[in-house]
Amino acid sequence: MKPPGIQDIARSLGVSIGTVDRALHGRAGINPATRARVLKKAEELGYRPNIAARSLKLNRRLRIGIYFPREIASFFDSLRAGVRAAASTSVGLSIDLVFRTFPRLDEGDVELLKADARESFDGVLVAPGNPLRIGPALLGLAQRKIPVVCVSSDAPRSERLASIAVDSLTSGAIAAELFSRIMQKPGTLATITGELTTLDHAEKLRGFAANLALLAPHLSLLPVIESHEQPELAHKQAMALLRQAKRPAGIYLSTANSIPVLRALEETKLLGDVQVITTDLFPELVPYIETGKVLATLYQRPFIQGKIALEMLLNYLVNDAKPDPVHRLAPHILLRSNIALFAKEIDTPGEFLV
Repeated sequence: MKPPGIQDIARSLGVSIGTVDRALHGRAGINPATRARVLKKAEELGYRPNIAARSLKLNRRLRIGIYFPREIASFFDSLRAGVRAAASTSVGLSIDLVFRTFPRLDEGDVELLKADARESFDGVLVAPGNPLRIGPALLGLAQRKIPVVCVSSDAPRSERLASIAVDSLTSGAIAAELFSRIMQKPGTLATITGELTTLDHAEKLRGFAANLALLAPHLSLLPVIESHEQPELAHKQAMALLRQAKRPAGIYLSTANSIPVLRALEETKLLGDVQVITTDLFPELVPYIETGKVLATLYQRPFIQGKIALEMLLNYLVNDAKPDPVHRLAPHILLRSNIALFAKEIDTPGEFLV
């Protein structure tokens, strides 16, 4: 008889193969009770890992293509650091990381993927911009049996292997709840995002608008502003917004492109009067939070996103462990009271992984 495998364990327990794999290999992302059930069932079925097959794969040199944008650098550089950290801790594997860079989300990504169509990658990590535009290129990779993991956002109809990102809907909902608690009088709020065609950005604003309508009907939303991840454009748009006769009482910045908007607030002497909630963490932002001029930032944990993405891909290539198709991290709420703890993450990425 064929010896039992992880598929048999998953089938008997009614759980995913990814869950079984995490339990058997002691990885994070599984609760203790489920881990105990998996280990008990593996023992009952007489499961033994296929060491010979794994050794054959370990002798391969894996070539991974990583397609991340240049802007916004404070986010995507940390994402790259997480990928490198995962590669450096993969004992017994020979990995070539091929970093490919395009200007920003939904600008140059499709063209770069097409130009690399003949590259012999074992797997690909990509930060997708517009799912409709990038989808065919990712489908092409899938047809060539090259697994793709989407990072920071998603392209759900592209036959990608999996995606890892912060829970965008929840991130936007948290921002709305914070505003609802501090703004008791009627007023207007502005939202500044990157590209609404990017699923991550659209989901944040959907969660924000829905929760604001539920918790703070006295607050109204101005039409969303798309800065296209361009700092100069974000500054220009913010200046125009703040010079209006009826300026907003608060601004939700749903991307890391926040410093140009904060500078516009400083130049118009409105910083501190207009309530601001930002996204992510980088050195320039820390003083604004420490002084209370920014109410909070919602940290998307880019380092751990990059680390988990490569770990999932390698686990699939080496152990045939198909991951859960969607992985969503809880956003961290960074306030004046806890910013000192998380500011260390800037200098020692990966130290705060939970």
